[in-house]
Amino acid sequence: MLDPQAAHALQLLAAHNAQAGANPSPDRLRELYQARRRFTEPAAEAVSLSRDHRIDRGDVAIVMRELRPAQAGADEVLPALIYLHGGGWVVGTIDTHDVICRALANAGGCAVFSVDYRLSPEHRFPTALEDTLAAHAWVVEQAGALRIDATRLAFGGDSAGGNLAAVACLSLRGLAHAPVFQLLVYPATSVQTDTPSYQTNGEGYGLTRAGMAAYFAAYLGEMDPGDDWRASPIKAPSLAGLPPALVLTAGFDPLRDDGRLYADALSRAGVPTQYLCFERQIHGFLGLGQIISETRTALDVSGAALRRALR
Repeated sequence: MLDPQAAHALQLLAAHNAQAGANPSPDRLRELYQARRRFTEPAAEAVSLSRDHRIDRGDVAIVMRELRPAQAGADEVLPALIYLHGGGWVVGTIDTHDVICRALANAGGCAVFSVDYRLSPEHRFPTALEDTLAAHAWVVEQAGALRIDATRLAFGGDSAGGNLAAVACLSLRGLAHAPVFQLLVYPATSVQTDTPSYQTNGEGYGLTRAGMAAYFAAYLGEMDPGDDWRASPIKAPSLAGLPPALVLTAGFDPLRDDGRLYADALSRAGVPTQYLCFERQIHGFLGLGQIISETRTALDVSGAALRRALR
């Protein structure tokens, strides 16, 4: 059964998204995604510090938001979570996920660095991944000034951000300051749309199969990713040696099986992995905390896992 609160959220989102009209531009989609915060987000939690950093990368710069938990002392050295927002690599910003990241900072007892990576279709694959890895390198380099313990870093993200977090962990495996934990929330782990959950949940639950195909097209352009694990982490030749993981999914999500199959693959590779499906929920419910009560439960579970992994 679909959670009645999730059903109500779908009604509100459908009415809101109808404003996009036919064939909306990426900019229009971004405007609507930003505007929906007024009826989807709860009040933002207080934190002890919120500041934005500019990371210069040649002729471009990316912004990363640092959040420190409310209970943290001014000079306390903290573990950190590098977080990648969802939105199909096309929409979403550090502002649209600020409420989530504040909650994770407080629940996890860690600093959170939320990355405003560049979006598609203006900046196609693998730009978002390159920005993600640059953000990690910057946090490690600046760890002393940031009062961060660079030996206790985690990666996390939801949906497209979960994809980027998983791929970042693969990219950094075996290197100095590789992440020690990964938090993957309904991650897209393959650019294929052929799993059973795409068949059963591909229409009527917010995110659609056609919508995901459009996101993949915007992200990849004319490129055929083949078996490139940087696009589909589940296609990596081996997942052995990756950090422990918590994978969360939603039962009425086209991406449900992406997360479950990746969790299974991690476990087969010997990676300590916990998997939890919120059976009555929809894709994106972590950002619907004003409407859906289980959002708080998912954030608390995630925070507890971060505390255990990073202590």
